[in-house]
Amino acid sequence: MTTPPTSDVGLIGLAVMGQNLALNMADHGFKVSVYNRTATTMAEFVAAHPPGSFGALGGALTGQASLVDFVNSIRRPRKIVIMVKAGGPTDAVIDSLIPLLSSGDIIIDGGNAHWEDTIRRERALKSKGLRFVGSGVSGGEEGARFGPSLMPGGDRESWEEIRPVWTAIAAKVDPATGRPLEGAAPGKPIVAPDADTCAAYIGPDGAGHYVKMVHNGIEYGDMQMICEGYHLLRDILGLSAMQMSEIFATWNRGPLDSFLIQITAEVLRQKDPTTGKPFVDIVLDAAGQKGTGKWTSTSALDMGVPAATIAEAVFARNMSAAKEERVAASKILKGPGTFALKEEAERQKFVQAVEQALYCSKICSYAQGFQLMAAAGRQYNWTFDNGSIAMIWRGGCIIRARFLQKIKEAYDKNPTLANLLLDPFFAETLHRGQAQWRWVIATAAQAGIPVPTLSSALAYFDSYRTGNLPANLLQAQRDYFGAHTYERVDQPRGKFFHLDWQDPKRPERMA
Repeated sequence: MTTPPTSDVGLIGLAVMGQNLALNMADHGFKVSVYNRTATTMAEFVAAHPPGSFGALGGALTGQASLVDFVNSIRRPRKIVIMVKAGGPTDAVIDSLIPLLSSGDIIIDGGNAHWEDTIRRERALKSKGLRFVGSGVSGGEEGARFGPSLMPGGDRESWEEIRPVWTAIAAKVDPATGRPLEGAAPGKPIVAPDADTCAAYIGPDGAGHYVKMVHNGIEYGDMQMICEGYHLLRDILGLSAMQMSEIFATWNRGPLDSFLIQITAEVLRQKDPTTGKPFVDIVLDAAGQKGTGKWTSTSALDMGVPAATIAEAVFARNMSAAKEERVAASKILKGPGTFALKEEAERQKFVQAVEQALYCSKICSYAQGFQLMAAAGRQYNWTFDNGSIAMIWRGGCIIRARFLQKIKEAYDKNPTLANLLLDPFFAETLHRGQAQWRWVIATAAQAGIPVPTLSSALAYFDSYRTGNLPANLLQAQRDYFGAHTYERVDQPRGKFFHLDWQDPKRPERMA
């Protein structure tokens, strides 16, 4: 006799993110079936969390010995979350599930999939009567355990099916302050019906994974900007790690209040357990990456969106990886020499200026991210609710920050806002901060300190506010060597002309 299904949801893939997401669901009262390719991993995980481990809401974990048993243990329409490596492994899991599922069942990919893979998978499964949701999951291990930011894409009916689970397990935010609600613990989840939840429907097919990719690109920019601020404080002011920790902690009580500023203060405070030296000083300056920043930059290039700050953050990691080459070059290539600010009053002003430079650059980086999402929306027929996206990024995710509340307010007030920089709050903030921002960039250049994201953000701001860029000369050059044509300032847009550069009389004709 077949055992009737009892689980609300299933999860495949019990690496740390998968385990924590399953525990989060169980904490919120859901009965979760889990399956893992390595049976011992699953058995140990389930044994460590017996019935009664999940508090008053009555959730539970059950491990299944086979994929058939796993599928049969879940109530229909089945909701199955895949938390495995992106690419081939995800396709392999989907292929193994297809023959076992019933019409209307939903597969949810919670990995960092490329959005075009998600579009392909959604179409393929739809042709078989199955539904597919590509959901961004941000927040790392802790977020998965106690409340991530969730960015689901797929058909709206599938979203309505998974909504009770996704909104329950997502991070919660105080709607009045925009601050994440904290204090969740194993078996004691945050249950706040009046709070904003950091999960919302993003759009069809690959929209959720696209927005997650842009989130990661913005994350690259945020992290590199912070590193450049650290570099300036370290090398121009000669501050110790502990002194810089105090500065970042102070900044975290102001407009820069964010998860990344908070953890930077903690990292700078940490001592190396082996040597007792500041931990940051013994970490090699060679940064890794998993590719989502590159995806964001490539997408921006493909769509003609000037997301230079995000791209510079990727290139900065590439440059850092060339450690041995940089060390060799440092012995040959000479910079401007020693540069320092010695007067205490000037040093204090510089600290304040770096804070402003970080804030202004951060605004520009986010503006580039939202500009890219707008272009993708036009390309793929996605209609993004930018206020909603800003809302779900306020908690759970790596880029959560106080100023996302301001972004939400900007787009709620004007959903068709062409660029974040044009919102009155952000326009005024950039106007007030630009003198200090420019001083920081100029000082960095004088000192020979690279600040690629801070300077590219300023270039983005200056380019966007310039009504007459030198691209007229560029287009004339293109017409000279390649007959690429040009538009005239005294003619309507869309009318193109070419000058015959080989004819001494240089006659003009309409292209």
